Amino acid sequence: MAEASAPTFLFAGGRGMKMRKGPDPLLIEVFRRTGVRRPTVAYVGAASGDSAEFQLWVAGLLQKAGAGKVTLAPLCGRRGDAKKAKTVIESSDLVFLSGGDVEEGLRVLNEKGMVAVLRRLHRAGKLFFGMSAGSIILAQRWVRWRDPADDASSELFDCLGLAPVLCDTHGEDDGWEELKALLALSAKGAIGYGIVSGTGIVVETEGTVSALGGEVHRFQKQTGGIMQVESLFPDKRAR
Repeated sequence: MAEASAPTFLFAGGRGMKMRKGPDPLLIEVFRRTGVRRPTVAYVGAASGDSAEFQLWVAGLLQKAGAGKVTLAPLCGRRGDAKKAKTVIESSDLVFLSGGDVEEGLRVLNEKGMVAVLRRLHRAGKLFFGMSAGSIILAQRWVRWRDPADDASSELFDCLGLAPVLCDTHGEDDGWEELKALLALSAKGAIGYGIVSGTGIVVETEGTVSALGGEVHRFQKQTGGIMQVESLFPDKRAR
């Protein structure tokens, strides 16, 4: 894929965002980067089945931080309409991908013909941001198990690849098990970002990665296995 022409923001969400009282500073930074006052947001809820309850909560969070109108791009269930969803996404100032289930979200996006649309718009300069599963969908690849009871059945599958990174979100409580499994199947030297609850990363157009909101854990596949390496903090960048 060609180099991205817009930064991509990947957030973990979770308890860190829920505990903040005022406008979320991470989201404020997203909207600042658009250069638009009260930017419109296309809400892509494929990973959460277009849950109305979740959309309502997220829309409130976004608008408190400075977003304008937040409009669902309907892709799921009887109300799913790929043509309408495409119109909403194309006409918005930026695109948000919700949390939920990574594999299901990608299935819907592929089934509705949205993958090529999203990649084209990102190359053209539209800004994308995601939360939890939405962040993983925006990244390069993820891991699944053909048999959940068999660790040896793990395999990789492609995500949208708008952000050229490997990441997991709010997995700090289980020691980043899924991120480590993802790296174990990746090439030697691969870096994985463990985005802690309430934090995020921004992947710039030239590929540099910065932390937002706090410490982001990093792991690398080395000869001796998956090793934790120096964390990323908001005042540092990495490639």
